Amino acid sequence: MAESDYTEDNIRSLDWKEHIRMRPGMYIGKLGDGSSPDDGIYILLKEVLDNCIDEFVMGAGKTIEIRIKDKEVKVRDFGRGIPLGKVVDVVSKMNTGGKYDSRAFKKSVGLNGVGTKAVNALSSFFRVESVRDNQTKYAEFSQGELEVNSEIEETSKRKGTKVTFVPDEVIFKNYKYRTEYIAKMLKNYVYLNPGLTIDFNGEKFFSENGLKDLLEDNISEEDMVYPVIHLRGDDIEVAITHSKTQYSEEYHSFVNGQNTTQGGTHLAAFRESVVKTIREFFGKNYEASDVRKSIVSAISIKVMEPVFESQTKTKLGSTDMGGELPTVRTYINDFVKTQLDNFLHKNPDAAEKMQRKIMQAERERKELSGIRKLAKDRAKKANLHNKKLRDCRIHLGDTKKERNLESTLFITEGDSASGSITKSRDVNTQAVFSLKGKPLNSYGLSKKIVYENEEFNLLQAALNIEESMEDLRYNNIVIATDADVDGMHIRLLLITFFLQFFPELIKEGHLYILQTPLFRVRNKKKTIYCYSEEERKDAMEELKPKPEITRFKGLGEISPDEFVHFIGADIRLDPVMLDKAMSIEELLSFYMGKNTPDRQKFIIDNLKFEVDKIES
Repeated sequence: MAESDYTEDNIRSLDWKEHIRMRPGMYIGKLGDGSSPDDGIYILLKEVLDNCIDEFVMGAGKTIEIRIKDKEVKVRDFGRGIPLGKVVDVVSKMNTGGKYDSRAFKKSVGLNGVGTKAVNALSSFFRVESVRDNQTKYAEFSQGELEVNSEIEETSKRKGTKVTFVPDEVIFKNYKYRTEYIAKMLKNYVYLNPGLTIDFNGEKFFSENGLKDLLEDNISEEDMVYPVIHLRGDDIEVAITHSKTQYSEEYHSFVNGQNTTQGGTHLAAFRESVVKTIREFFGKNYEASDVRKSIVSAISIKVMEPVFESQTKTKLGSTDMGGELPTVRTYINDFVKTQLDNFLHKNPDAAEKMQRKIMQAERERKELSGIRKLAKDRAKKANLHNKKLRDCRIHLGDTKKERNLESTLFITEGDSASGSITKSRDVNTQAVFSLKGKPLNSYGLSKKIVYENEEFNLLQAALNIEESMEDLRYNNIVIATDADVDGMHIRLLLITFFLQFFPELIKEGHLYILQTPLFRVRNKKKTIYCYSEEERKDAMEELKPKPEITRFKGLGEISPDEFVHFIGADIRLDPVMLDKAMSIEELLSFYMGKNTPDRQKFIIDNLKFEVDKIES
């Protein structure tokens, strides 16, 4: 076999926009369609917002306006405005920006000079306008190519910067913005920047008390063991409480205003220092897991020139605070040791409630220790002798592979459905867990049932979440059931299981429902898969006359050759989200508790709506 020619003609240099468009994952992580909070379209918004936040931090502009309609995004701040002579450069030349000059920006999020360039390159339309000193200038781009470069003009507009962009559908397939994810992002921004107002499509977000507000918005007062402990320093802020009902740990961590969803050196130091301080205060060598069980907390630190482990800045790698300050670990440990210890001494009632909660966790751990050992043994034996879990090769904990962020576990009902998914899946990143019949209704049951019930025990073992959410093996947990009454019931039972014992999986955006087509409409030339009655009617209109129509009654009726289309690049996922208007206990009680007139009325009203919709 002849060797391929390798000459100077094979070598080429990409300009900045070509490189970003060819390798978008290097700059914004995964692409996605907007069904996940870390999908690329939200990273684009975040990159623009980070610049607005940095203006606020520097004392310029107290309001940010965001408007999203269909797929067009507009972000307006009232900061200092980009220097007019550099408007084009800062959005189209790599390694260009004010953040490199520490006199203009300190402890900034965006230090790599890439953010808005990535937004520009990955947008079909991008416009930036700057206003300062009663003058304005704007530039317009398409896929990073400059199309309009205006002259500087006089204006009466308020100073600041306005960015408008439309994510490119060539890069982001079938995407849509979900307001729930945007709202959560914006809440985090205002928690971390008290005094800042963000106006999103007319809804205003504002916080007076920082991380204290964050915790109080995420856990009801009735579910707190004691009121939120809120501690502040020059470059650090923490908030701590324990939940009465939640089983595992929950952390919200931030660096320079960036939500570090994967933690990092600061979160590891915080978890260690909380345990150490509490042990020393009570004079008891409590197990770390007992101290941290049911903890709900948040930490925010500011670091000079932080080093993140990826462009999307979700994990801090820095070990130094910057300048003459000590290491991150030492700084956090000294702060927590002093401030938390002082608080507990001054608030003996909160200290007593905290200790009772820790002692309760200790008793429960000892009671479950024997059951856990038996459950682990059963899980090991079951995994050896059955095919319940068909695993993938790459997992969330494998930091050597960037693709681990896409690792997915499909939870299916029955052998036929799991068989189809197993044959059509990507064996590198997609695993399948097959249920045997309907799961138990776990509402109101104790954690003991997770170990005693074979299905729950094996599912917990597959997810690897017995000890900590940090050990989660899959980024996406997808419930794949038939779109019939039994399938819906199984979905509800599984969601109940996660809400009851592992609510963080839902709070952190890991749980999804797989959408699969209800109909296949085809003729000799084309096949269209339809996810609704409306799509079926449109397909019949397109493929007339008299196309062949197949109604899929269950996942098992979809062949592996077809299934590959529905769990591949065009996968449709509905995220499971919590309604902030109701607590988890209220949700579970309403849907899974004893029958009540309110729930009966809810079912009847919604059933009538669905029937009317179908008949129309």
